[in-house]
Amino acid sequence: MERASGILCHITSLPAPQGIGTLGRTAYRFIDFLHGAGQRYWQMLPIGPTTYGDSPYQSPSAFAGNPNFIDLDMLADEGLLDIEDYADFDWGDDPQRVDYQQIYRHRQAVLQLAWQRGRDRDRRQVDAFLQEQAFWLPDYALFVALKRHFDQQPWYTWPEDIRSRQPQALEHYRQLLREQVDCAVYIQYLFFKQFARLKRYAGKKGVLLFGDTPLYVALDSADVWAQSRLFCLDEQLRPTAVAGVPPDYFSATGQLWGNPLYRWEQMAAEQYSWWIERLRVAFSLFDLLRIDHFRGFAGYWSIPYGDRTAAGGHWEKGPGLDFFRAVVTELGRVSIVAEDLGVLTDDVLQLLEETGFPGMKVLEFAFGDGPDNLYLPHNHTPGSVVYLGTHDNDTLAGWIATAPRKTLQHAQAYLGAAQPRLLADSMLRAAWQSVCDLAIVQVQDLLGLGSEARMNTPSTASGNWTWRLREGQLTPALQAQLRQMTELYGRIVPEKEQSAGEGGHNRPNFERADR
Repeated sequence: MERASGILCHITSLPAPQGIGTLGRTAYRFIDFLHGAGQRYWQMLPIGPTTYGDSPYQSPSAFAGNPNFIDLDMLADEGLLDIEDYADFDWGDDPQRVDYQQIYRHRQAVLQLAWQRGRDRDRRQVDAFLQEQAFWLPDYALFVALKRHFDQQPWYTWPEDIRSRQPQALEHYRQLLREQVDCAVYIQYLFFKQFARLKRYAGKKGVLLFGDTPLYVALDSADVWAQSRLFCLDEQLRPTAVAGVPPDYFSATGQLWGNPLYRWEQMAAEQYSWWIERLRVAFSLFDLLRIDHFRGFAGYWSIPYGDRTAAGGHWEKGPGLDFFRAVVTELGRVSIVAEDLGVLTDDVLQLLEETGFPGMKVLEFAFGDGPDNLYLPHNHTPGSVVYLGTHDNDTLAGWIATAPRKTLQHAQAYLGAAQPRLLADSMLRAAWQSVCDLAIVQVQDLLGLGSEARMNTPSTASGNWTWRLREGQLTPALQAQLRQMTELYGRIVPEKEQSAGEGGHNRPNFERADR
C-alpha cells in the first residue's frame, strides 16, 4: 500500500431523510469530504442484509447487499417511485439514531413498488445481472421469499422437504413464490447498480472503498441452507460445532458466537469455490478488504453445539496458506488487510508472514503496559494499518473518560500531552505520524464524540449499530484541518498516482451494459 489515510464510517451512519444512511446524495457528499481532506480510503463495515440484532456481522447472506442502503430519492429520479410513495412514512424520530423497527416496517413495501414499476422496463439488465451472480443469487432470492412465506422463521424450522432442499420441493416453491423471488432479485439489482455508480464516482475522486468480510456466516442464512455440505451440520442439519473464542484475560468463559463452523476438508475438495466466489463479489465492490477474525484461517476454536459457554471448546487447524494460494490462483493479486487483534499464536504469525497481508495496530490497546507493547507507535512496522480504535471499541473520547488512571498517565507521558483533554488530538497525530502505511480514524473520533456515539459494545444484544452523523457535522474547517495534518505527515497521495478503480476487480457486466 502507498502511505495514505482514511475514515471509517458505516453507510448506516450517514445522514439521510429516510431514517438510515444510503447510497444516495449524502454518500457522494462524504466522498467529496474525503477528497477535499486528502483522504484515500473510505472504510465501511460489512454491507450485507441485517436481521435480528441489526449486526452487519450476522448477515443472512455472505454475498447480498443490504436493501436498506438503496436510496429512494435516486429511485424517484429514475421514475421507479414517486416522492409521495415514501415521504410521509415515519422513519424514526431521532436523526442521530437508526430506528430499525421503523425501517423494517416500511422499506420493503416501498421497494416492492419500485419492482412493480421497473421489472418490465429493466428486464434485460436484470437478466444479465442474474446471470453474472448465478452462483448465489437464485438461492438467496428463494431464501428471502421462503422466509416471508414461513413468517420469518429460521430455515431449520421449515418443513423437512424444503429444509433439506429436495428437488421437488425447490421446484414447487420456485413456482409458488416466483413473484417474490423476482422481487428479491430486482432489489439486489438496484443495490448493486447504486453501489457501482457510487464506486465510479469515488474512483473519479481518487477515493478507494475499503470493505469488511466476516470470517463466519450466520446459521440462519441462505449460505448455510443452500450449501449445507460446507458446514459442520449433522444429518438433521443441526450444527455439530460452532464458533467462538476461548477463555482469556477478558472473559473467564470465552465468547460463544454460535456461527456454524466450516468443513474445511470439503471446502478444499471443491477448491474453495464458495469462498473464492464470495471474494470475487466483494472485490467487484471494494478496492481493499479487511478479513475479520483472520486467525481462524490458521486455527479456530471449535465449541460443541449446545454448550452454554465457550469454555468447553478446543483448537482445530485451519486451512492455512493452501486457502490463500487457491484465492490468488483464481483471483490474482488481492488487496487484503488481516484483522489480527488479540492473542496471536505462532501459527497465526507464520500465516501473516507467508501471505504478506497487512495487520492492524490499535492505539487504544497501546498504553498501560511496558515499552514492548506491539501497539505502541515505536513498535509499529511498515505494511500495517493503524487505528485509534475500531467499531468494537469505545470512542476515543469515551475511552479517555473511562480508562484506568495508570493507562492515561502512560499515554500522556508517551505522547507528551500535558492534560487528558489533549490526548485525543495527540493520539490522532500519533496515528498519522506512524510508519504504518495506512492510518484510519473513526468519524466519531474525528469529531471528538463521547460514548454516546459508540457503534458497538460486544456481548450486548441491543442499542448497537444505530449511531448517525448529523447534517453539517463534517464542516469545511474540519476538512481543512484534516488535510493539513495529512499533508504534514506525508499521507496525501499525489493526484497523478491516484488510480482508484471504476468498479474494482472483475466488475459485473451489467455495469457496462447500464452505462
